[in-house]
Amino acid sequence: MILDSLPDPVLAKKVVPKQVQRQIDLMLLALESVELGGAEKMLQLAKQLEIDEVVANRVILWRMRCTNPWRRSHVRRHLQMSEAKALTAIVHFRARQLTVPIRNLLMAEQQVQEKGLSPEYSPALSQYLERFRAHFRSRMNPRRAGVAAYDSPEKLNLLALELLQQLLFCTGTLGLKRLWFSLFDGEVV
Repeated sequence: MILDSLPDPVLAKKVVPKQVQRQIDLMLLALESVELGGAEKMLQLAKQLEIDEVVANRVILWRMRCTNPWRRSHVRRHLQMSEAKALTAIVHFRARQLTVPIRNLLMAEQQVQEKGLSPEYSPALSQYLERFRAHFRSRMNPRRAGVAAYDSPEKLNLLALELLQQLLFCTGTLGLKRLWFSLFDGEVV
């Protein structure tokens, strides 16, 4: 099973750290912004990967994502290790399925940056950034200090592009394990 291929990190506290919960949710948010209907495709992928016992339906997926402390609908619980592994697997495999669009968006960003233009000159990039900003603003609690740091469209654009780079990072060879270990970088005892 895919979840068994990911080792349990040795943590000081036996819970998934909040920053890991936040990072997984933000990566899922970026994936939703790349393609319409992303949440439904995540559920289909969970069935294909046979992790639907952990991510059984839309409500359970939403509850797991609401462990992100930046969310408006934040629930005060930690992800279980199996839930974090399942969401990480979804991030990895969805990113692999969307490798070409992700790569194209990053190339478009590089091209407009080299020409000194704004992202609006690339329709696909502009659409991705607009969707990401809309999702972020509608789902994140602006009273949280971390969210308040992204108070301008430019800062949100930078976050959206950083997340695209991280998604591309996890599409390569051993991408699932690399993503898993990168989430806990600095968290392992």
